Amino acid sequence: MQIVRTILWVLIFVGIALFSAINWKAVDVNLWGDFVVETKVPVLVIVSFLLGLVPMWLYHRGAKWSLNRRIASLENAVRSNALSSRHSAPPPSPASTAPAPPATNPAPTDDTLKQDSN
Repeated sequence: MQIVRTILWVLIFVGIALFSAINWKAVDVNLWGDFVVETKVPVLVIVSFLLGLVPMWLYHRGAKWSLNRRIASLENAVRSNALSSRHSAPPPSPASTAPAPPATNPAPTDDTLKQDSN
């Protein structure tokens, strides 16, 4: 994966160099009022690109840092929970945790039927 990243960076720099060589012309930029800056086209394009890229890149790095901290915190919580459950009291034996037999209603006998009919 590192070779792909290196190839992409080389292609970007070659593209910027070609763009700069072809468009190396002076331009006037009117900022405000009588303040005029004379600069080259490639410098203007690269500065504009970086003004858009840098804030988003900083936001991305901050979000990634925050998420990595959260993941590390959750991993530590799981690890400590696993260690604490290992050192806790052993679980009760299966015989003592067997459920009690359900209570059964006795079937009606002849005596109870005779009493109801009176």
